[in-house]
Amino acid sequence: MCSRHLVIAYVVIIISAFGLAFLVSQTPNRQITPADTDKSGTINTARTTSTSPPTTPSPSAPLSFAERLAVAAEERCKLIITYDGSYQQIAYPNGDVSADRGVCSDVVIRSYRKLGIDLQELVHEDMRSDFQSYPQQWQLSRPDTNIDHRRVPNLMCYFERQNASISITHQNADYRPGDIVAWRLPSNLTHIGIVSTQRGPQKQRPLIVHNIGSGPTLDDCLFSFDIIGHYRYTGDH
Repeated sequence: MCSRHLVIAYVVIIISAFGLAFLVSQTPNRQITPADTDKSGTINTARTTSTSPPTTPSPSAPLSFAERLAVAAEERCKLIITYDGSYQQIAYPNGDVSADRGVCSDVVIRSYRKLGIDLQELVHEDMRSDFQSYPQQWQLSRPDTNIDHRRVPNLMCYFERQNASISITHQNADYRPGDIVAWRLPSNLTHIGIVSTQRGPQKQRPLIVHNIGSGPTLDDCLFSFDIIGHYRYTGDH
């Protein structure tokens, strides 16, 4: 009886050996890596592979004209400019006073010129076509390419005639980067600046690029003065 049991045991061992040899022959020959084992050290027969292509970040959207205008204005804050509104003879078109001199209107003029728009020429040509529609407080008889575009009331008139006027509100969201804002100061003088891409405390109120006497600066002053003009002018861009 024991001999019979011994024979059966030998047969089971031989069959198991042949079965194991067959399985090994069907398994691809590759090196086992840590990823092939579970936490207990047991070899995993399943292996997950990804067939999805690697994702690539989408390119940033190009800046709009208004955003580029705001950035051009912000760049002016890096320059040292002496406030000087004196009358000077300048070239035409694309004329300018000395690069280290300027007033509030020059921030606007130079920022637009960075984007290829010459307000000196545009304002002059519009004044030539309808001089009487422009402010007459300087008692001139004809346009003057040296100074007309540097006067805030003339810039305001030009933007209005180009249908660029935007409603004046006291809502932060209504003032976008690149917008032009004109104020009346307590001294009764007019002032002008450009809405920047930057925000003030708590990221609420947009900061303004302007020159109120100490060169171009980035200030939280949108509602500090009486707003008398709000424009969004892209020069047909």
